[in-house]
Amino acid sequence: MRKLFALSLVAAVAGVLAVAAPAMSKHKSLEVDDNYFVEKGKPRTVAVHVGDTVEWEWEDDAVNPHNVTVKKGPVKFHSKTKTSGTYEKKLKKAGTYKIVCTIHASQGMKMTLKVKPKS
Repeated sequence: MRKLFALSLVAAVAGVLAVAAPAMSKHKSLEVDDNYFVEKGKPRTVAVHVGDTVEWEWEDDAVNPHNVTVKKGPVKFHSKTKTSGTYEKKLKKAGTYKIVCTIHASQGMKMTLKVKPKS
């Protein structure tokens, strides 16, 4: 009887961990507006961890089209060029990502995303 109880307890804990593990990753939201990422006036470097999801959200008052493009980093990714909506990326590799809007990079629309290993 004790063995059955212990086995049931182990199975229950494993089930809880399997469900909770994906929930442990975080979600980071960043703004995309005319000629800036993150938030106007805020630092252009954002830190997250491996497994986190970053969401870039185009602000309602954005007039110009923008995109999110990794120019240098462990993994390259690129959003569509648009004026509204969101773009999400789950980050699976640690490292430093240099991100630009390819249309407005010369106007300073750049950011750095530092993805740290899971702690």
